[in-house]
This record gives sequence, C-alpha cells and structure tokens, in this order.
Amino acid sequence: MSDTLIAALFVFVLASFAGFEVINKVPPTLHTPLMSGANAISGIAVLGALIIAGDKDWNVTVILGLIAVVFATINVVGGFLVTDRMLQMFKKKETA
Repeated sequence: MSDTLIAALFVFVLASFAGFEVINKVPPTLHTPLMSGANAISGIAVLGALIIAGDKDWNVTVILGLIAVVFATINVVGGFLVTDRMLQMFKKKETA
C-alpha cells in the first residue's frame, strides 16, 4: 500500500469517528435543520462528481462519477423536500 492511500484511509477513519461523535451529540430537535445544511453541502459533491464524470473516455472513474452524481442529486433533492415539509408544519393554517 502506498503512503498516500494509508494517509487517506487514516483521515477517512478519523473523520468517520469525529462525524459520528458530533452527530450523536445533537439534540433531536436540531437534526432536520442540521441535515438541511448538510444537504446544501452535498451540492458541492454534485459539482465534484460532474467534474470527474466529464471525461470523454468511459472508464471506471467516469462510471463512479456518474453514480456519484445520481446519488448526490437524490440526496440534495430529498433533503430539500424534507426541509420544505418540515417548514410547512410551522406555517399557520388559514381559516376559511
């Protein structure tokens, strides 16, 4: 294994533990707003995946980039739909 791969795996494992601890400490009432922000950040993943998938040759990188575009887009759209539904709960109901 190369030193770069070992360093990348080390960072991934540390980020996984840190992310789990941070999310685990968030009260349930803040989960939806927190996930809304995370879905906005996921839009950056869509842009990165588009750059990776933009190659002319069809190889493993382009296929993985295309899959990343699809999943990140589903995540962003679904997250904003959930956030919109949550915000609808706080609107006052109109009386007829």
